[in-house]
Amino acid sequence: MLKTLFKKQLMEIFRGYFYNSRKNQARSSGATTAYFLLFACLIIGVVGGMFTILSFALCSSMAKVGMSWLYFAIMGMIAVVMGTFGSVFNTYSGVYLAKDNDLLLSMPIPVSMIMLTRLLSVYVMSFIYSGMVIIPAVIVYLLTVSASINAVIGCILLVLLISVFVLTLSCLLGWVVAKISVKLKNKSFITVFISILFFGGYYFIFYKSQAIIDDLLANVVTYGKNIKGSAYPIYIFGSVGVGDFLSMLIMTVCVLALFALMWLMMSRSFIKITTSYGSKTKKKYQRTNIKQKGVDKALFFREVKRFTSSPNYMLNCGFGLIMLPLFSVIMLFKGKDMLAVISKAGGEQSNFAVVILCAVVCAMVSLIDITAPSVSLEGKSIWIAQSLPVAPWQVLRAKIALQVVFAVIPTIICEIILAFVYPFTPLELTFFIIMPLLYMVLSAQFGLFLGIKMANLNWVNEITPIKQSTCVFIVLFSCLSYALTLLLGYNIFTFLFNVNIYFVVYMTMFALLTVALNIVLYMWLKKKGSVLFATL
Repeated sequence: MLKTLFKKQLMEIFRGYFYNSRKNQARSSGATTAYFLLFACLIIGVVGGMFTILSFALCSSMAKVGMSWLYFAIMGMIAVVMGTFGSVFNTYSGVYLAKDNDLLLSMPIPVSMIMLTRLLSVYVMSFIYSGMVIIPAVIVYLLTVSASINAVIGCILLVLLISVFVLTLSCLLGWVVAKISVKLKNKSFITVFISILFFGGYYFIFYKSQAIIDDLLANVVTYGKNIKGSAYPIYIFGSVGVGDFLSMLIMTVCVLALFALMWLMMSRSFIKITTSYGSKTKKKYQRTNIKQKGVDKALFFREVKRFTSSPNYMLNCGFGLIMLPLFSVIMLFKGKDMLAVISKAGGEQSNFAVVILCAVVCAMVSLIDITAPSVSLEGKSIWIAQSLPVAPWQVLRAKIALQVVFAVIPTIICEIILAFVYPFTPLELTFFIIMPLLYMVLSAQFGLFLGIKMANLNWVNEITPIKQSTCVFIVLFSCLSYALTLLLGYNIFTFLFNVNIYFVVYMTMFALLTVALNIVLYMWLKKKGSVLFATL
């Protein structure tokens, strides 16, 4: 029974490798093998290779000064963080809120057996995520420092203890996530917020990583003494990898005790948590007056609800909404120094910094591609939009309005902040304000144009039209290329003509070109686009 249930759990985790949901059929053995090989290359080759390089950078230097335990402590803690973050959401969805919990609990299967199979599947993911950090670290140590029997036993035990500890932490945090998720009404914004925090932390650490490593290697002995004196458990943890018998015994007892405590807690609350659907408060009816909305307003808020209900949609197609304010803050504090360097790089091109700022703002507006997948996201329910007593053009116009309304506020705020940072002339400021706004409308209409022409309504997972769509790829890079053309075209133009005289001519020509493209796309969407949308 355990083998069958565990196999079922693994099939659910790697379902996409065995089953083609688009064609509604099982994949061939060759395709399945290829998917697993690709997964192995990603985990072992890319991620494992990155941590192998880090291990080589730390291992020898620390071993020479007798700080091998600190090396294992650092790599072990990284493995714990990576493993916990990678498997905690699998714990949340696969253990506590699995959709087949009610079905399994209704069968003559012991609850302990269900728990064990759930935990084994979590352990597999914990081992993969933590192993891609600690296994390269262990291999590097055994190859470059010592391969004695004690070191081999200690390294193997460290890998196993980290995976079990990650499993314990994942179950605890998964329980917290599950309890919070059941009580939350709007989970999409919480998911987006957590994702932004994670990506922000990742890029901050990545940016500071070289300085951190250099500082660590320069002061490794000092840090080692401080940790050993004030954080002795970390010293015990790192000494396991070196092969210290007492440390191995202490850490094994502690990790197994924590796991046993977690198992006891889960066994007492598993049924209650898995059968809980959250607290439901009774609402008292209150008579209120409901104001009737106009057609355009109702369609617009329909699009807003669709966008804000999907974390994938917001994160992938609204990334520019985050980047624009972030760029504004950076320029507010560092802008004068950066623009001084850019102005010097422009040489005789006195308006060079203005064009660069304009191109950068347009490039970040390109990262807002809400309209590109909006038609495809209608999916098999597109008949609802087509059957409404409204013109197809009104539905399409609401999709354009969503992107424009969401993008216009951060764009204008960014322009206002930059206007305080850089000393624009009145003419430069006029072009700097107008160009990104014209471009914002152009990117919204172009995204909808391709969205209609390349609509994909037969999808199973919404990530397909959002992230795996050729349409979104073309829109994103076409819009980025258009912003880049603004800058490159100016360089070519100023090379051929006088800089100071023809800046106004060039920017006017580019603005008129953008207006012309906007008019062409507007007319196509209103006439041919509406007809195509109605017949999809």
